[in-house]
Amino acid sequence: MKEIKGAAKTIREILKDQRYSIDYYQREYRWQEKQAEELIEDLTEQFLRSYKAGESREMVQHYEHYFLGSVIFSRRGNETFIVDGQQRLTTLTLLLILLHRRQGDREDRVKLEDLIYAERYGKRSFNVAVPERGIVMEAIFKGDTPDVSDASESVQTIAARYQDLEDLFPKEVDEAALPFFCDWLIDNVHLVEITATTDEDAYTIFETMNDRGLSLTPLDMLKGYLLANIKDTDKRNEAAKVWRSRIESLRKVDKEADSDAVKTWLRGRHAQSVRERHQGAENQDFERIGTEFHRWVGDNTKSLKLSNSDDVFRFVHDELAFYTRKYEEIRRASEAPVNGLEPVYHVACYRFTLQFPLLLAPLRMTDDAEAIRRKIRAVAIFLDILLARRAVNYLSMTFSAMSYAMFLVMRDIRDKSLSELVLILRKKLDEQGCDFDGTKDGQRSGFSRFGLNQWSKLYIKVLLARMTAYIEQEAGETVNASKYLVRGKSRFEIEHIWANHSERHIDEFPSPAEFAEQRDRFGGLLLLPKSFNASYGDLPYSDPANPNEGKLQHYLTQNLLAKSLHRQCYDHNPGFEQFIELSSIPFKPHEQFKKQDLDERTKLYRAIADRIWDPDLLLAEVVQ
Repeated sequence: MKEIKGAAKTIREILKDQRYSIDYYQREYRWQEKQAEELIEDLTEQFLRSYKAGESREMVQHYEHYFLGSVIFSRRGNETFIVDGQQRLTTLTLLLILLHRRQGDREDRVKLEDLIYAERYGKRSFNVAVPERGIVMEAIFKGDTPDVSDASESVQTIAARYQDLEDLFPKEVDEAALPFFCDWLIDNVHLVEITATTDEDAYTIFETMNDRGLSLTPLDMLKGYLLANIKDTDKRNEAAKVWRSRIESLRKVDKEADSDAVKTWLRGRHAQSVRERHQGAENQDFERIGTEFHRWVGDNTKSLKLSNSDDVFRFVHDELAFYTRKYEEIRRASEAPVNGLEPVYHVACYRFTLQFPLLLAPLRMTDDAEAIRRKIRAVAIFLDILLARRAVNYLSMTFSAMSYAMFLVMRDIRDKSLSELVLILRKKLDEQGCDFDGTKDGQRSGFSRFGLNQWSKLYIKVLLARMTAYIEQEAGETVNASKYLVRGKSRFEIEHIWANHSERHIDEFPSPAEFAEQRDRFGGLLLLPKSFNASYGDLPYSDPANPNEGKLQHYLTQNLLAKSLHRQCYDHNPGFEQFIELSSIPFKPHEQFKKQDLDERTKLYRAIADRIWDPDLLLAEVVQ
């Protein structure tokens, strides 16, 4: 090797006025929500250990430091190429953009722009300089919503991860603490920068770090600890065989599903405490399991009832095997609908990862298959109703916003019979403080003000998909919600019934701003194929002079929720007519679509939602 340099550097030193290139053979940017969530959790929890409200910003220099790993660069002429670390550097750039935007114009803002991009000849060049990513990074920096439907994998993933970071960023680090966190992040968080002068040397370092002498993972250390405490050789070998079988099966689901399954099992079944949601609070069981479950098990042998070798054997051979197997089943049900477990998929479409420990919490190893299925359904139905209610009240569903409340639910439903479980969940719905009418404190107004914005877009797609599939199913059509409700890319998108032409509605809305607000209301939206919007999205709703030219006529070729706007939908449609009669849902055609029609359509959507997300569905799980 020639010259190799290694040094610990702050994020400021790594990114300030820098420009890093990525070779064409490098893999795409592939971090998922889980990695973004772990990064946010690790950083904010470390910061909150030191932060104290009311103290001077100068105190940040005395806060604890944090090591974020290593990055490997190769110098080639005047360019620096990333050999290892582009996932982390790209995500850090997105986090810096989020912090830049969150600070806004506040007087105490921390200047972050020169860590995000370098400006040359009046043009921005982002620090991870990949030409195809320029447009999406520029849009995110400006606060726009980029259209990435036809973009590469990396570009789509970048847009998705920025949205995740927005959703995941915790409230306790926002507002007053925000400039402190910015200071801490750029000056107290370190990376080891390893730089080689040739690609060959850089890749030799990379391979050495990744292929030789790999550090043991928390899962490896937990395995070693547990097996070492099984004294009988035959039992130890049997437990090791079970461990290996379960881990191999889980890794077929996802390369990190093995660790996720163990965390989920321990959180759902054994965590007894959770960190209080105030500054300076210490991590408790729930948080420790998320970051150091191997140590947590060793520190909690008494509460886990691991007093002797036989206890440890049963812990691995029976309990770990049972709960990781159930985790695997619900993970698969969350990724594609499984007959009988459809509510699990519905909840997963909200990107709500806390579902998994909640689903495991009430399951007992002595439960039969039917009891397990019904318990999982009951918890998923509870979450589905809760999340729909939170959505229409614009209430956060992020991990940090809901982990405390969901832990309390988790703790209270452990080991309960199906009837006990349902009664507890029904009561918990009433205690959560919101329904479709708003929040109990009157701060949110529920369905009456619910509409489309950048935050609600994901949730509106979920709600519209469920409603669209529901009325088609009730009318006798054989359709699964997954036709419309798709995790990831979908051929369906939100369609405004009113085209974006305020001048067409000046008789009711003199102000373009008022029209825009009304246009985005939930009752004025549909879920239709992307091709529909491209072909007909700009048309007026109806044109009396040319009845075949307006949107209304074209809605007849679409799903039943869209068709129901047209009078012909109500002719010779016995399944739909019977559904209306039995449900008393106020369907009616709309020859035109004015403000009154929008109000009536909103009431219709509310009536449909009341049936789909009816809390009494929980009781039905007991009497099936």
